[in-house]
Amino acid sequence: MAENDNKRRYYSQRTGKRSIEMDLDALKAIFSNLYTDFLNRQYFDEYFGKDCPDDQSLGIVGDPQAYVLRKLRKNNLWPIEKKYLEYTEEDLFDMIEFLFDHISHPILDSDAHYHDFCNCGYHYKNFDKKLAQIEYVENINEFLNDYGDGYELNHNGEIYSLLKEEFRPLLSASIPTNETDNVEKKVRKAVDKFRRYGSTLDERRESVRTLADCLEYVRSDLKKVLTNKDDGDLFNIANNFGIRHHNDKQKTNYDQNIWLSWMFYFYLSTIHASLRLIDKQKNVNK
Repeated sequence: MAENDNKRRYYSQRTGKRSIEMDLDALKAIFSNLYTDFLNRQYFDEYFGKDCPDDQSLGIVGDPQAYVLRKLRKNNLWPIEKKYLEYTEEDLFDMIEFLFDHISHPILDSDAHYHDFCNCGYHYKNFDKKLAQIEYVENINEFLNDYGDGYELNHNGEIYSLLKEEFRPLLSASIPTNETDNVEKKVRKAVDKFRRYGSTLDERRESVRTLADCLEYVRSDLKKVLTNKDDGDLFNIANNFGIRHHNDKQKTNYDQNIWLSWMFYFYLSTIHASLRLIDKQKNVNK
């Protein structure tokens, strides 16, 4: 099958007229199918061993069921083909990340040998982990992106929530500043912390605080391109809504799930806009 065929989106997907929503049950069924596909292509032989009629050899992890319990601190997750229907969302996301760490592409080289008894197939000695992880991420994200509000598995093997569609270009956009440590790295760290699956309200609040602090760091330059009133308004939210200060004057009686998300997008987009205004002004003054 041509490579493009695997990524082709058919009519109902292109037009948004899907017959079913990508709910948890649908995602679990697709995950099981993807796992079986990789399993049949022996992408898990290195870690979980090969089912051979002559030699039930163990992989790197030894007993997979015991290993999963040790790594995830959960019972009843393995074997996947028997347990996946019982997974909660958290279980499923745990297993998606777990498989990322334990997948590798079998290499057909001189060390591999073919075992023809009962159509056993190849026994591989060498594997390419990075190549398999790239393929795994591409396959799983095709469906994670459509689940719920949208998720993605990044290339470090962590599941993040997608930014709202209109803000996604900010993830790949450059941050026009020479302040690598004080602005750029802090912005990217704040975005990662906010998007990480399972992030707490405290972690999200800290992300918003970090973005506001980054804006504060360039405030002297920002004053040169904004009026005093506009400059003050940018910091009013963080200073008076329990983000940067803790005192009895703070306004905290609001739905934090909703408003922290709004504040996050507000400050992220404001930082990008402000830094571009500052950069434009500096170029004019050259």
